[in-house]
Amino acid sequence: MKFRWILYAYICLAIINLEGYSEEIDIETLLEEAQASYNGINDYTGIMHKQERIGKKLYPKETIFFKFAKPFKVYMKWIKDPYKGREMIYVEGWNDNKIKAHEGGLIGVVTVNLDPRGSMAMKGNRHPVTDMGIGNLLKVVQTNINRAKKLGDTIKVVKLGEEKIFGVDTIKLEAIFPKEKEKGYYCYRAILWIDKEKKLPRKIMVYDWEDQLVEDYSYENLQFNVGLTDKDFDPSNKEYNF
Repeated sequence: MKFRWILYAYICLAIINLEGYSEEIDIETLLEEAQASYNGINDYTGIMHKQERIGKKLYPKETIFFKFAKPFKVYMKWIKDPYKGREMIYVEGWNDNKIKAHEGGLIGVVTVNLDPRGSMAMKGNRHPVTDMGIGNLLKVVQTNINRAKKLGDTIKVVKLGEEKIFGVDTIKLEAIFPKEKEKGYYCYRAILWIDKEKKLPRKIMVYDWEDQLVEDYSYENLQFNVGLTDKDFDPSNKEYNF
């Protein structure tokens, strides 16, 4: 009986140790793999889940169906409340580089053209639409790596385990940046879920220097190289409500 209790204790300790286990990851190699994968993508569609903190306010979660094509074309439609029915199109070099958008419901019958960085377009958003997409996310990571090299800092990246995100097998990573905010890094820490097959981010949660959540983005049902055309970014498309 005593032996069984000792064995049980060892098993419990082993489980505790495994749960606390983290493996350091070479972020530069990981980024190279992600960039190579992204370079082979011409367009993609999916559902983006988004939540952001602006100032002290954590805004409601948003659920957005989107289409994206290189070099930069994006169509977005909010498919759940609180902004259900909102639509917008932005194509680099088209419409004087302005967003064409409308709200949902009866109050949204009027289509407007907005400066992507203007107050109306930025209301309730931490980033302009021109920052949208997987490619821009990879740029942010690369910029911070380059900053660390220049300053001689170390960005600690560890593997926390593996999880399924919307049915996709991912590696869960945590990146911790220098604590000094004045060094200009994007955040204090970030948790990323990387698609094991595609090597691309499926989810990211970003924390500020007070270690409070400021950004939470995830991608559901990503479909790559689906053959999007100009019609997919045309407000006269009969599937849209502009």
